[in-house]
Amino acid sequence: MKTFEDLIKEVQEPGLCHHCGGCVTFCTSINYGALELGPEGMPRFGNRDKCIECGLCYSICPEINELDQETKKMVAWEPPMGKVIELTAARALDPVVRKKATDGGAVTAVLLHLFDTGRIDGAIVTRRTDPFSREPHLATTRDEIIASAGFFMDTSHGMKHFGHDYSTYSPSVQEFRPVLEKGLSRIALVGTPCQIEAVRKIEVLGIVPSDSIKFCLGLFCSGNFSFTDKEKDQMEAVGGFQWDAVTRINIKDNFMVYLSNGKVLSIPLDKVDFMKRFACHFCMDYAAEYADISFGGIGAKDGWTTVITRTPLGRAVMADARGKTLETASDGKALDRSAADTLNVVRQASRRKTEHAQARRKEL
Repeated sequence: MKTFEDLIKEVQEPGLCHHCGGCVTFCTSINYGALELGPEGMPRFGNRDKCIECGLCYSICPEINELDQETKKMVAWEPPMGKVIELTAARALDPVVRKKATDGGAVTAVLLHLFDTGRIDGAIVTRRTDPFSREPHLATTRDEIIASAGFFMDTSHGMKHFGHDYSTYSPSVQEFRPVLEKGLSRIALVGTPCQIEAVRKIEVLGIVPSDSIKFCLGLFCSGNFSFTDKEKDQMEAVGGFQWDAVTRINIKDNFMVYLSNGKVLSIPLDKVDFMKRFACHFCMDYAAEYADISFGGIGAKDGWTTVITRTPLGRAVMADARGKTLETASDGKALDRSAADTLNVVRQASRRKTEHAQARRKEL
C-alpha cells in the first residue's frame, strides 16, 4: 500500500501537487497531527510518527489514477470532457448579486436557491482577502454566500498599495474540517476541477464527510495564477498597461483586463502562461468534468455565465432555481454563439488544456 511518502516522491517532488488540501483534510489521523499544510499550502508531515500508513491520502489525490474508473462510473463520465446533459447561459435575478459577481452570479444564485429552500445548510466557497488573493470559507448564512460572489481579482485600489505575492488559488477542500466540527449534514462545494475530483474520490470510498456533500459545483479552469512582483511587471509589459489603471480582471476566452478609462484588453491565455502555477500545466480537466454543474465565462456575453449541467441532480437544481433566483437563456441574448457551437468552444478549450498537459508530462 502506498502512503504519503509515495505522494511526496510521485507528486510533490515533480511539482505536480495542486495544493487542493484533500490529503490533509481527509487524513484519518488528522486529529492527531499526522499531516498539515505548510506556509505555502504544500501538504507535509506534521508528525511523521503519527501516520498510520492507511494509504487514503494517496488514493484520493487528483494526480493519482487509483480510483479513476470508479469515479468516472459514479458520475457517468463520458468522453471527451464528461457527461453533458445541457448547456445554457445563466445569471442571477437579483441585481445586487449580479453587480457583485464576475459573470452574472449564476453560482451564487444557485447556492442561494439551495439555501433558501433548505436543501443545504452551508456552502464551501471562497472569500476575498486581498485584490489577488482569497481563502476558503464555510458560508452558513445568506449574507456570507452573497459576500463570496465574484472572481476576487478586483484591483480598483491600485496594485501599488500591495507589496506581497498573491495567488488566485484557494484550497477550498480544507473547509470540510469545519463541516465536521459544526455537524453540518447538507453542504454544497464550489471548487476547481482538481478539488471536485478529490471530493468525488472520497465519495467513492464512502468516507466521512462524503455523506454531507450534497452538491458539487465546478468552475471552468484554465489554470490558477500567481502574482509576484516580477510577474506583475511582466504582465504590464505584455498587456501595455499599468496596474494602477486596472479596475477588474476576468478570464474568459482570453485574459481580460478592464481599465479605468473604459478600455478592455483581451490578452491570449498563452501570453500569460508565465503566471500560471507550475502544477496547473499538468492538469487535464478544464470544465470540471466530475461536477453536478459546471460554470465558466467562456462563450457567454458579458454579465452571463456559461453553464453545463452534468448530472440528473444538477439538472433538477437548475430547473428548480429557474425563475426564482436564476434567469437562463440559450440564444444570442446571452451566448456569443448557439448553444451547440458554444459547447464546441468549451470542448476545444478542454482539448487544448489536455494536449498541453500531456505534452508537459512527457517532459518530466
